[in-house]
Amino acid sequence: MGSEPRPVPASAAVLDECTVADAAARVRDVLEGVFDAVIRTGADAEAVLTAAGTDGRRPVSADLAALRPGLHARLSRYDLISGAGFVAAPGLLGDVPACLEWWQTTADGALRPLLLNLDPEHSAYYDYTHWDWFTLPRDTGQRAVAGPYVDYLCSDEYSLTLSAPVTVGGRFTGVAAADVYLRHFEAGVVPLLQCLPEPARLVNVRGRVAASTDPHHLAGSLSRGPDYAAVLAGPADGVEHGGLHLRPCDGVPLILVTAAPGPRPRAESRRSLQQ
Repeated sequence: MGSEPRPVPASAAVLDECTVADAAARVRDVLEGVFDAVIRTGADAEAVLTAAGTDGRRPVSADLAALRPGLHARLSRYDLISGAGFVAAPGLLGDVPACLEWWQTTADGALRPLLLNLDPEHSAYYDYTHWDWFTLPRDTGQRAVAGPYVDYLCSDEYSLTLSAPVTVGGRFTGVAAADVYLRHFEAGVVPLLQCLPEPARLVNVRGRVAASTDPHHLAGSLSRGPDYAAVLAGPADGVEHGGLHLRPCDGVPLILVTAAPGPRPRAESRRSLQQ
């Protein structure tokens, strides 16, 4: 005969919560290196633009070539990053309407620039100002994780783009950003999610699923829920909504979504991140 399920002791519920906290912290660790590269690129761009202003002139596209040594070094140093650069706000530069200084790693490990048609009068014009990786930092002043999406321009791969605003004298001048192949990101975070006792997923501020162990919420799909921006700005230990627990990943703009704590059978398997 089977027995009736009994509530999980309080200590076990705490174990679940600690495991969720540990997983969120480790997701942060996976991405903080990428954001470190993004912030360094932003600092370099700010210095270049500030120097042009000190000279009493508007910056021009040629000034951005000074970013290349740093970009090349970061692409060589950070294994997760497949592309990186600075994307100027329209009208910032004196010689062109739009510009990006962007470099990427090829399959054979070489570095190459990304060349796009940025002439708004041309039929092949690439307008980057509507992409989340540009609009979110511009509109919120915060760093962002955009995607995953198929990056047809750079790699034809599912990718995430991490970005942060670049300001000079309080004025938005563009974004510093870096691309990460989704398969590389999943390799780093899915094992962490698999250590949780129930299916879990990571979503960005738009509700886009960045990684998942939940077959009902695959990477790339949209996850309906509350105001995710409010969740990111809320308590560090997260909130409950509709039977789910939503926990910010310790400063990285992703939210770990799991089942809300509640009674479960004693015999339920729990795997620790330390195993």
